[in-house]
Amino acid sequence: MRNKHIPYGPYERLFKRAFDIVCALAAIIVFSWLYIIIAILVKVNLGSPIIFKQERPGKDGKVFNLYKFRSMTDERDENGKLLPNEIRLTKFGKILRSTSLDELPEAFNILRGDMSIVGPRPLLVGYLPYYTEEELARHDVRPGLTGLAQVNGRNAIDWDEKLAYDIEYVSRITFAGDIKIIISTVIKAIKRSGIQFSDSKDRRGFIDQRKDRMKLDSAKTGSEKHRVN
Repeated sequence: MRNKHIPYGPYERLFKRAFDIVCALAAIIVFSWLYIIIAILVKVNLGSPIIFKQERPGKDGKVFNLYKFRSMTDERDENGKLLPNEIRLTKFGKILRSTSLDELPEAFNILRGDMSIVGPRPLLVGYLPYYTEEELARHDVRPGLTGLAQVNGRNAIDWDEKLAYDIEYVSRITFAGDIKIIISTVIKAIKRSGIQFSDSKDRRGFIDQRKDRMKLDSAKTGSEKHRVN
């Protein structure tokens, strides 16, 4: 059984939440004009709803609605089934994702207390059963708009590396570390580096990888029991 998470220092314990609120509120006020422009462009190019909502697990595994600007159409086949993400993701949607502008509404998640500026990215609810006991530590803190994994390869690294970065971040949260991650994130967003337009393959890859690992661990356990007996 995992040990209870203990905040690393006074920043995490006393000031991180205040820092999140100030930054999120400042971003919404300063970039209000950008929110309005993007909302209009989304409405014109993709229609309604302008905001995409999806359930994600947050701190202590509590599920919340993640907000993003919509980046895909609702195109369906003759049977009414949504077409693959790769088809529904338009050129305009790719621009939103490659510049990370689709992430702007997450500032409201931060104000609500669902998220933090920096932390492990909130993944899908369906991933929860596949984490190891150690990896569940990523849910000991609020998920982030950006995180250590996002500035160390993002989608260019495999799942084990991503989750290892999440665990590393949770174990030592500092103000200097958060500032460094924020600056690196801004640079990557400007360069449009480490972006993956569709996560459908990524999603299947995570679950398939974890199922294979569970089978391997089960086989090893069975082999060890057999040797003992």
